[in-house]
Amino acid sequence: MDLTELLTELQGESKSARCDEIKSLITKGCTKAKIENPRGSTSINKNKPVTNRKKDIAEKLKPDQITQIQPQKLTLNLRSGEAQTFKLKFKRAEDYPIDLYYLMDLSFSMKDDLENVKNLGTDLMREMMEVTSDFKIGFGSFVEKTVITNTNTDNCTSPFSYKNVLKLTENGEEFNSLVSKQQISGNLDSPEGGFDAIMQVAVCGDAIGWRNVTRLLVFSTDAGFHFAGDGKLGGIVLPNDGKCHLENNMYTMSHYYDYPSIAHLVQKLSDNNIQTIFAVTEEFQPVYKELKNLIPKSAVGTLSSNSSNVIKLIIDSYNSLSSEVILENGKLPEGVSITYKSICKNGWVGTGENGRKCSNISIGDEVSFEIAIKSENCPPQGKSETITIKPLGFTENVEIILNFICECECSKDGKPLSEMCHNGNGTFECGACRCNEGRIGRLCECSTDEVRSDDLDANCRKDNGTDICSNNGDCVCGTCECKKRENPEERYSGKFCECDNFNCDRSNNKLCGGHGRCECRVCICDANYTGSACDCSLDTSTCLAANKQICNGRGTCECGVCKCTNPKFQGPTCEICPTCPGVCAEHK
Repeated sequence: MDLTELLTELQGESKSARCDEIKSLITKGCTKAKIENPRGSTSINKNKPVTNRKKDIAEKLKPDQITQIQPQKLTLNLRSGEAQTFKLKFKRAEDYPIDLYYLMDLSFSMKDDLENVKNLGTDLMREMMEVTSDFKIGFGSFVEKTVITNTNTDNCTSPFSYKNVLKLTENGEEFNSLVSKQQISGNLDSPEGGFDAIMQVAVCGDAIGWRNVTRLLVFSTDAGFHFAGDGKLGGIVLPNDGKCHLENNMYTMSHYYDYPSIAHLVQKLSDNNIQTIFAVTEEFQPVYKELKNLIPKSAVGTLSSNSSNVIKLIIDSYNSLSSEVILENGKLPEGVSITYKSICKNGWVGTGENGRKCSNISIGDEVSFEIAIKSENCPPQGKSETITIKPLGFTENVEIILNFICECECSKDGKPLSEMCHNGNGTFECGACRCNEGRIGRLCECSTDEVRSDDLDANCRKDNGTDICSNNGDCVCGTCECKKRENPEERYSGKFCECDNFNCDRSNNKLCGGHGRCECRVCICDANYTGSACDCSLDTSTCLAANKQICNGRGTCECGVCKCTNPKFQGPTCEICPTCPGVCAEHK
């Protein structure tokens, strides 16, 4: 295949910077057979279809048999600078199992609320059966840290930080029975120790009984909250360790560890796929709405003064949370970036941060996401990495294996200790030297031990200045190697990288006015153009008057425009003279 045929083949990629590089190699004499252009790829390893089911059918599926996101596993081969794009599909399954844990403030001010919650189990079971046939409920309570500054034992049961009263169960009657036996306690200050309780509920999965299903935590209180740092009031300075410390269903380390921070709670709730519903009185709505903004997949509902509306609050909050899907990814390897685009109901498209989510999703609705992953460099030894993407509040995730294309095939044929690399001081591969350890230079001609970097750097400073390679390159073995630009059309050049072809004057927002080329920051103009930005035309045809004289003999033609020298004359060719007498008057 000759040069013309190959350029035609590449024409479809003409907008690609890499294609321009290939064309440049071809014009410099490289043959097509010796040019490698490996491309990235995407393959799907696990692609189980999303589950289609009806709540009223006899089939009873286990949680791990229900699929709401597809595909489940992919492998991406990434070449530096080239993004790989794939689609994810999400569909809310009908009759999806739900675990709900009710965490209640049992300080003295919640006395009347406790009475209304005593029948919550059976009543909530009955209501939730409209949503799912697989529902479990649990109960826990909290008051405050058991230090003298925070608690009050007058006329109340002994104070405690957090108690797991009932592990998640399908038995609503058992819930009612155990909750009926609970008694209120007391504390001295207004904020409560609810953050300690939330942390234990999140991390003590076995004790709570969480399943791999939708996990809801209802946090019910009529007060504010203590957070990290407040423990100092009671002499507690050790940061919360985020681990489970339940013995006989009681939190035993409240006197030892400080309250968790909000960021720590956000991490643990996300790690354990827990969606939080803050059921709080109207007085504390502003505080908890601010907290909600910091905790993804959380909701705030207004609790009546005696908790009589708690079931409606839970149902409404669950519907609000479940109608939105938000994707999040695990930690990305260095140099890897990810972008999202959502295709939601009614054709609504989201990009940027909105590309991660879709709202107003009903049961059975299907939405999709276009995800692009790009790598800007190669990890050490080009080893594979694994990341995950999951919908917030759901246990399912997508596993993505990242392989990095770091070498060309020609590197396999490299010749170690090649004479091409200064007496065998490197491996000659893919037309260039890869130096052995301790050797530097384009041909590995310098040793890092034998030369002083100061002496080498002096050769890279123009006019004994302070800037090495004009700050546009690296000094390698006493020679400047100029940096490369993102745009391959833009280049640094010169012995000290002092020149470039993109910093010349512009006209009409075009480099050198579009009528020249930029060499070492100076415009070299095309024929018939001059000026620092090549914006001055030497063509005089636009200055010819009707009498075929340049500017009617009354001016000079500069850059294709007449400059009239006789003040009486004006116009584009100096032919208009408003004050001149007529021809008859002139020759009277």
